[in-house]
Formats: sequence, structure tokens, C-alpha cells
Amino acid sequence: MKRQSLLALGVALVLGTVAVFLANTYLLAGRNAQTPDGMSKVAVANMPLEFGTELKPEMIRLINYPTDALPAGSFHSAAELTNAKNRRVVIAPMAANEVILASKISGAGQGASIAALLPDGMRAVSVRINDVSGVAGFIQPSDSVDVLITRQISRGDREQQVTDVLLQNTRVIAMGQRAKNETGKPAVAKTATLEVSPVDAQKLALGQQVGDLSLVLRKPGEQDSLGSVQTVSLDDLRSGVSAGTYGSAMAASALAQPARRPGWTPVVQRAAAPRRQAPRAAARAPAPATAPVRNNVDVVRGTAATSYEVGGISGR
Repeated sequence: MKRQSLLALGVALVLGTVAVFLANTYLLAGRNAQTPDGMSKVAVANMPLEFGTELKPEMIRLINYPTDALPAGSFHSAAELTNAKNRRVVIAPMAANEVILASKISGAGQGASIAALLPDGMRAVSVRINDVSGVAGFIQPSDSVDVLITRQISRGDREQQVTDVLLQNTRVIAMGQRAKNETGKPAVAKTATLEVSPVDAQKLALGQQVGDLSLVLRKPGEQDSLGSVQTVSLDDLRSGVSAGTYGSAMAASALAQPARRPGWTPVVQRAAAPRRQAPRAAARAPAPATAPVRNNVDVVRGTAATSYEVGGISGR
């Protein structure tokens, strides 16, 4: 009887200890589940998520977030994102601890579509490129580019090749069939998918028919430079004297100069000053004609005077 009492007491102690442990665990779990005042639970990425990744419960965790600063499109439970019937797929890369937003995942039951990346009113257009027109594969999704078009136009009686800036500051959605940069290394693609307006989509479609398109990589955040947009033709490839003429002129100049010795100082020969011509004397006007000079001798006899002409002096 005494042995049975001790056994029952031991069992009671064990059961009591277990009950206390379970109650304590329950209370701590309930306390941890409570959200502080002014905070709300928000779903964030538990690891880096890439384009096309299907969301799983282990990829999501909940954190406390200020209620008055909740971002639009956020989720407050993992069940909203991991519904077995309506799966969701990542359509924009997310970093670890980044808030999961509706704009970065597909709709319920939808897959990863490039159309989900387009803002309202924009279109996705693919253009043909190669290793040269695609900047040797260094253009990556989400980069900004300018689109150049090279075509033949008529100028007078001849055809001339020109290059124009067709579009500026255009975002690249995908290169080839890649909508994300998986390795960070350059990869040559045959097509580039660009985010453009409906009118720019028409320009690209027409430009591919009348000429060749090339992409020019832009610095992130750089503003459009309208002053540098101009048509460039073959005439613009020359600047001043051509290379052949310039080289010949330099060679001729070098041959014309004597060889220089150490300490030699070139002597600058000044051109002789032009001689000044003395002003010519003004032509003398001809002397006015005068009456011939006559030599007369007057002889007075008494009151009568008589004048006699005598021979003139020689030379007069």
C-alpha cells in the first residue's frame, strides 16, 4: 500500500511538471505572437528571390512594421502568398528582408509573365540586335539605352547614308529570353525587349523595316540631352584636312627644314621691306603763250619822235 502511494505520488509529480512546462510554453508563444501597439505584421522575403521563383512558406517570414508606414500592396500573412490552389510567382527580383509587394509577384494562380512588368500605358517591343549593335552583350535587363537608326535617304540626285537618334532613355526589359541578370557577365543576345509608349512602338516597327537599329548604353539616371540629337551623315566623318593631305603636308614641311644640331638656334629671316617709291612730280603745266618781244629804238628830233625796229637778240 505504501509502495502504491509513492508510485502515485511520483506519477502526479511528473504529470504536474509536464503540465507546467506546456502551460509556460503556451503562454510564451502567446506573448510572442502579440504585436506591439502601433505595429503590424508584414510578410518579407526570407532569402533572395529571383524572377520566376514560385513562393513557398520557407521563403517568407513575418516582421513587425509601423502601421502608419505600411507600403501599398504589402501582405500580412504567409497564407495569402502560399495558397496551394492559387500559386504566386516572383516577377521582379527581391533581396532578403525586402517587403513582398503585389507589384513584384504575379496574381493568384498566374505565372511569371513579362507583361506583368509593364507600367500602365506602356508596351514591350523586341528589336533585332547583334554583338555590335547590342554593345557586345554588356546591356543587361533594367538598363537604359538610346536607339539609333542608320538608313539611306535621298539628297538631291544621290543617295546618302545617315544616322539619327530614334529613341532616348528607353528601359530594357529583357535581353534575348532573359528578364534578369543571373551571372552578371556579358551575354550576346539576338533580340532586345524594350519598354516604350505605343507611338514609340510604331517607330521601332517602322525603323526595323527601313534601316538598321543599334543600342547605345546610357549612364543610370542621366537626363535626355536634346542638344546632342542631330542627323549625322558621311560628310560629318571628315573634320578639316583629310588624313592623307595632312600627312603629306607635314612630311613636306619636315623635308624643307634643315637638320638641327645641338645648341642650334634657328635664324628667322625677315622678309625685305618693300621699297618706297618717291612721289612723282606733278606734270608742269605749259607756260602761257606770250607776245613776241620786240627791240625798238626811239629817236627824238626836236619835238618829233620816231621809233625804229632793230634786230632781235639770238634765242629770243
